[in-house]
Amino acid sequence: MHTFLDSFTFMGGHLGLLLGKAWSHLVLSAAAFAVALVIAAPLGVWLGHRRKGGFIAISVSNVGRALPSLALIAIFLGLLGIGFTNVVVALVIMAVPPILTNAYLAVEQVDTDLVRAARGMGLTSWQILFRIELPLALPVLFTGIRIAVVYVISSATLAAVAGGGGLGDIILNQVAYGLSGVIAAALWVAVLALVADALLGGVRKLLTPRGVRHLDDGGGSPD
Repeated sequence: MHTFLDSFTFMGGHLGLLLGKAWSHLVLSAAAFAVALVIAAPLGVWLGHRRKGGFIAISVSNVGRALPSLALIAIFLGLLGIGFTNVVVALVIMAVPPILTNAYLAVEQVDTDLVRAARGMGLTSWQILFRIELPLALPVLFTGIRIAVVYVISSATLAAVAGGGGLGDIILNQVAYGLSGVIAAALWVAVLALVADALLGGVRKLLTPRGVRHLDDGGGSPD
């Protein structure tokens, strides 16, 4: 308990250091997440829309979850060397599976009767995707996105191993910063992950149509 309380003293005495490391941590995490989102979300949505490729989505998800983040960083040390790019690539590989899988399942599980009815009304394939499937799929799609964000922010602490910077520089250097410094930096990582998750939850509510949001919250038919 004494060491835990000392971590707050460390925060007060090293606020500038923590802010700088937190900023580099966020830049690293945001870069990896953005790349993973651009790759995985459209692919998952497209596969789900076609109701094909489930094996691909599930296989990618299983492989991604089976690869330890530290092992990926170590592998890319030999390919990309030490630095920012190495860590971003490793984090992208870890972030893709939850986004891809949830994007696929979110669209694929939309009621086929609704899709048939929309097609019978003359809607094109793209109109069905954007007007019917995506609005209904947003809650599940955002679940995968939120999982990926939390995973990336927490795993980015290992960036220090490859010279990627971030709060991991403090967490993995107990000799220089002491146990109180390690705990302080770990708390900052936890706060960053929680804040990012909360922000994405707010974005999800803003983007999800009111009727879909009402049903997703467990309510009955919207007014």
